[in-house]
Amino acid sequence: MAAQFGRRLRKGAVATTVAAAAVAALSASQAPDVSVDDNGRSTTADAQPTPELTDDDGATGGSPFYMDLPPLNSPSPVPTTGSGGTGVTGTGEAGIPATVLDAYKKAEAALQESKPGCNLPWQLLAAIGKVESGQARGGRVTADGTTVTPILGPQLDGNGFALIPDTDNGVYDGNSTYDQAVGPMQFIPSTWEWAGRDGNGDGKKDPNNVYDAALAAGHYLCRNGWDLSVQADMNRAILSYNNSQDYLHTVLSWLEYYRKGTHEIPDGTGSLPGHRSDDNDPPSPSPSPTPPSTPDTPSTPPTTPSSPPPSDNPSTPGTPTPTPTPTDTVDHLEDAGTAKLTAQAGDTFSKRISTRAETSAGKAVGKVRIRFTIVGDTDTTFTGGESVATIVTNGSGVAVAPALKAGEKTGDFIVRATVVGRAVTGLDYKATVTERVADTLARTSDTALTCTPGGEFADQVEIKATYDGAVADGVAATATLITSADDTTENTKGPYFKDADGKTVRTLKGLETDANGLLKLPKLYADDTTGTFLLRINTAGGASLTVELTVAAAAEPTESPSPSPSPSA
Repeated sequence: MAAQFGRRLRKGAVATTVAAAAVAALSASQAPDVSVDDNGRSTTADAQPTPELTDDDGATGGSPFYMDLPPLNSPSPVPTTGSGGTGVTGTGEAGIPATVLDAYKKAEAALQESKPGCNLPWQLLAAIGKVESGQARGGRVTADGTTVTPILGPQLDGNGFALIPDTDNGVYDGNSTYDQAVGPMQFIPSTWEWAGRDGNGDGKKDPNNVYDAALAAGHYLCRNGWDLSVQADMNRAILSYNNSQDYLHTVLSWLEYYRKGTHEIPDGTGSLPGHRSDDNDPPSPSPSPTPPSTPDTPSTPPTTPSSPPPSDNPSTPGTPTPTPTPTDTVDHLEDAGTAKLTAQAGDTFSKRISTRAETSAGKAVGKVRIRFTIVGDTDTTFTGGESVATIVTNGSGVAVAPALKAGEKTGDFIVRATVVGRAVTGLDYKATVTERVADTLARTSDTALTCTPGGEFADQVEIKATYDGAVADGVAATATLITSADDTTENTKGPYFKDADGKTVRTLKGLETDANGLLKLPKLYADDTTGTFLLRINTAGGASLTVELTVAAAAEPTESPSPSPSPSA
């Protein structure tokens, strides 16, 4: 029987006062919306408003979570010997069990390929895994990533928790009356049903498998077109997982902590957090600050310093001049040598868009987020099916967009590059999708095509189309029985096709090669006219093939000569 998480809060309720106070005390120094100056003082930066949320159950159904916060000191692994191959040890909280860490990083790689516009960091999955299950209970997983015992929350029966009647007939949580959160990422069954993924390639979607659960969590966080490199979208994604401000601050704290450094530890050796959001036991009291001692009254009053001479440009005392970020210095965007963007329908564009961020003096600016957006009436996407991708410029100030994958809709469209967080005129790139074409046609058989008057041809015409030696699939084609090699008008006699009503047709339009580049024409029939006739097949791209058809009367049977009489004896 799996250990239970204990009582949980009703959906939408705040955590206990003591736990909330603990979060507030540490979140200010740990969450990424604050920074620390050179003297260790916290200063707000880029604060984001609370996003609007829909009233749904989220991924966890409003389940409780671990509220332990990371240490105030940054993780600082140091080389040691005998570290199990990792080569480092350090702050215990920064260590993530090997299999669990591998699952997070594989999920990040998969999402970078399928949804590059999301910019999911694996550290976010690690932060959520920490607060949901203590990294699968300290890494108690098998070699394939499945938890040694199921991780289940209490039933969501409305008694102190959200009311979620059973949705899976107990398949995932073993409870056919009410739902329970399941697995290291704590999905409720109704959410897992559509969000579940197969992360380890075993053909199953198991919420108790950390590879499956991490990939599912990544896709869940990347829905709605969110770009997690933007703080407001990051907040929305986390709150959609569990709609609680305390949850948001706790996850953001661990995210920032893991971003500063982490290391791999053996499975099963991770520490389990101690305080959950439904735990009424107060945490250990924080040490009270020692009141400052009253200084002795000096016998001699201190010398009053002379006032400095007035300045022509006085500044507000105590207000430091903010250091401009790289984004602040961007003046414009320049094309970084992008070639002509053209591809056939269904193909991947061979060239990629390159954009450089520059200052007003033309100096390249690195570490700037460039957002590429596909604009126009097109079904072309970036690799992975996204229409938006955000890429950070490199040391040369260049951001290279993911490859474009042409859809079936032909024509022109625009890819617009803009600077995230900076009002700079965007840079537009024109791209074109052309129809699929072939440059070579050939019959798949060399059998002569013959028929008797009024009969039907025994063999059907089949061709194969190629382009640059590769299969040309989905290429439009037309087949016409022409008058002669020099006269390509439709013939009025000789072989013909039949339409659905059995009527004579000598031109077929709207034909298309299949996935293997093959095109098999319908049966051919012959009227009473004998002779040699021509079938011309044309495809998009200019490829053409002429096929010879022969209609001739059947040969008369030849009688065998009678044997000569034998001479008489």
